[in-house]
Amino acid sequence: MVDDKEKNMKCLTFFLMLPETVKNRSKKSSKKTNTSSSSNSSSSSSSKLPPVCYEIITLKTKKKKKMAADIFPRKKPANSSSSTVQQYHQQNLSNNNLIPAPNWQGLYPTIRERNAVMFNNDLMADVHFVVGPPGGTQRLPGHKYVLAVGSSVFHAMFYGELAEDKDEIRIPDVEPAAFLAMLKYIYCDEIDLAADTVLATLYAAKKYIVPHLARACVNFLETSLSAKNACVLLSQSCLFEEPDLTQRCWEVIDAQAELALKSEGFCDIDFQTLESILRRETLNAKEIVVFEAALNWAEVECQRQDLALSIENKRKVLGKALYLIRIPTMALDDFANGAAQSGVLTLNETNDIFLWYTAAKKPELQFVSKARKGLVPQRCHRFQSCAYRSNQWRYRGRCDSIQFAVDKRVFIAGFGLYGSSCGSAEYSAKIELKRQGVVLGQNLSKYFSDGSSNTFPVWFEYPVQIEPDTFYTASVILDGNELSYFGQEGMTEVQCGKVTVQFQCSSDSTNGTGVQGGQIPELIFYA
Repeated sequence: MVDDKEKNMKCLTFFLMLPETVKNRSKKSSKKTNTSSSSNSSSSSSSKLPPVCYEIITLKTKKKKKMAADIFPRKKPANSSSSTVQQYHQQNLSNNNLIPAPNWQGLYPTIRERNAVMFNNDLMADVHFVVGPPGGTQRLPGHKYVLAVGSSVFHAMFYGELAEDKDEIRIPDVEPAAFLAMLKYIYCDEIDLAADTVLATLYAAKKYIVPHLARACVNFLETSLSAKNACVLLSQSCLFEEPDLTQRCWEVIDAQAELALKSEGFCDIDFQTLESILRRETLNAKEIVVFEAALNWAEVECQRQDLALSIENKRKVLGKALYLIRIPTMALDDFANGAAQSGVLTLNETNDIFLWYTAAKKPELQFVSKARKGLVPQRCHRFQSCAYRSNQWRYRGRCDSIQFAVDKRVFIAGFGLYGSSCGSAEYSAKIELKRQGVVLGQNLSKYFSDGSSNTFPVWFEYPVQIEPDTFYTASVILDGNELSYFGQEGMTEVQCGKVTVQFQCSSDSTNGTGVQGGQIPELIFYA
């Protein structure tokens, strides 16, 4: 049994619930009967022995298992192969239990293909699983030998010292689709994951100790990770004890903090995950955004707890997490027009924070008053020198563009651009980032050039996630002083910290920018 203190642990606890005594095994009938007589003998034996429940893994936590359908958009299933084996797969997924043709064994040259025919097939099945919660169960056939070869948990269940000969095993905590995905891997040696079932499949793979399938689930989640689902996956990765996935979630949350905090998924996280995000030193967001996200979470939490949507209840569900919001580090305007008028703060707290902004002798506050460090952007400079001429570089609505690729996942925050070569000037810049013609980020802003050969940063509204080994197109259209500095002696490959960046010319460039020279001298990114 598990101690009460362990009930709130964010981990998976393994235990095997067996009857107190297992008696008179030799008295059990060794004769195999048909399905109906087997069920009758099972019911008669159950009156003599207490029931066996093979709940090998149980979640000892109050966290809700989040289905991936709530995190990822549904994807269309891949086209099925025309091979005979895969046709059996498709038939058996629906549990049609089609009996193969006579001498079907001779049709398949490998044991994998012959086992695949048995996948979700009643033929020679010696155990059945009733999978799913009450009201949503599905009865699935299994073959003990195949299952025991694929999972140490099934081996202990069917062939261990305390194995019990049961014809039917109930598994209420696993989704039927996830259990089928696990069986398909065990029988067919195939990993077939879908966005709406991957989390449930990961749970099943952890429960029955199928590590290669679990790793594939984690890889699927990592490649599907974005600011929209990072907070929810952070909560789930802690639940499933997947440190690599947890680290990837933090990378996304840190770099794209404002997008992550404004996502619907943020309101679905548990209180412990909320606290860990609010404590995060490297969170790259304005504090007013953090404050508003916490209030949104509190509103949804009130609904979850069936509490009235009042200011008092919002503060109640936030508890001490409220003081993790660094309200004194907000811009004064953000505090005066936002947090101070939210009603969540008491009059004394509001007064003390105003004094903290203005008074020489600052009052003591319960709120953290030190600003977050955030992330330090890195700059990849692709030119070895710069120059200017009386007739270059001119801007008349034409586009300067360059293609680039990285070897590690990064987040592009903006570009560094050259400015005027004949005195100070102001520029209007439309920056854009595309992948295979699809716009991923764009912004229209202004920057001031002081007449030097320095580069001047222009930022996207939110950092854009860049995947490795794929070329992206960086573009800018400038409006301002036509004569400016431009880069020379461009490099096709630049090492910037631990990230290698490759450059190549872009067909979108209509103003002369290329690898060897031109505009967009810098990529500004978080890694």
